[in-house]
Amino acid sequence: MRKFILSFLIISLILPLLISTAFANSEMDQQQIYEERMLLYKNAETVTHIPWYYFAAVDQYERSLRRSRKDLPKAEGLIAIYFKPEIWSGTLNPDTEDTNPLSISIFGGLGLDGNGDGIADRNNDEDVLYTMANYLSRYGYDHENLKIALWDYYQRDKTVEIILGKVKIYKAYNTLDLDKNAFPVPLRFNYSYKNTWGDARGWGGRRIHEGTDIFAGYGTPVRSTGYGIVEIKGWNKYGGWRVGIRDINNTYHYFAHLNGFAKDLKEGQIVEPGMIIGSVGSSGYGPPGTSGKFPPHLHYGMYKDNGYTEWSFDPFPHLKKWERAERRKKK
Repeated sequence: MRKFILSFLIISLILPLLISTAFANSEMDQQQIYEERMLLYKNAETVTHIPWYYFAAVDQYERSLRRSRKDLPKAEGLIAIYFKPEIWSGTLNPDTEDTNPLSISIFGGLGLDGNGDGIADRNNDEDVLYTMANYLSRYGYDHENLKIALWDYYQRDKTVEIILGKVKIYKAYNTLDLDKNAFPVPLRFNYSYKNTWGDARGWGGRRIHEGTDIFAGYGTPVRSTGYGIVEIKGWNKYGGWRVGIRDINNTYHYFAHLNGFAKDLKEGQIVEPGMIIGSVGSSGYGPPGTSGKFPPHLHYGMYKDNGYTEWSFDPFPHLKKWERAERRKKK
């Protein structure tokens, strides 16, 4: 029995150190990835004179697509930009896996050799990034022409809007390390919440609850949960006064039933984790200004854009993760 107790105490002492070390190593690995990825972007900038943050924005957008769609292969290298075989090698090319730059160009493919090894490999980071950089540079180097290039490539207004939002964020912070998050209300305030995603809702027709309700008193500060761009600010008959923020990972964060907005908050503004964007209220379920039809709370929802449409997913696990992380920091 004593041996068991002694073993348990030893494990209790060592395990937190092992977890802490593993977490630190994980952070170091991620920092190395950011550094190597940034080097690739900077090299592309040197060759094309297009600012690095355009490449970062396109790459991060496509990385998000690969994580949210089953019809795209998972990204294995540093660069996540994906070229379909027929786009890379040419629509009429009989060899869809062609890696010869000459025959690819003959068949009108986009694929290029970016590292000088004589091979245009769509699974090679340098080749892929150089090919995208070359495509964008055909249109010019200024913002408006790059915007046109993005639309011609993706043929979707929402995609262009999302990518340009990322451009704005990367340019402002001059780093790729923008993965930090914050719990939507300060931990020092009284609040409560449980998993309510998917519950039935009846007001305005039968629908599911696309979020988690965080109950708190009127005026409790509401904070941005990550780095992002304010896409929407205003009134919605269901959500009342609400704010929508698109983060760097292509997730849309929805804050509803607010009592009001932070001073000077506006659409197109960059926000960061912990920044106050409004306060808890009970607005909604009617015309502008309707309030008090339910207890004050924050409706918090998360949505993912997959390049075609946007869909809701359960925010509860993320909320618990962010809450735990903040409590650990305070200890």
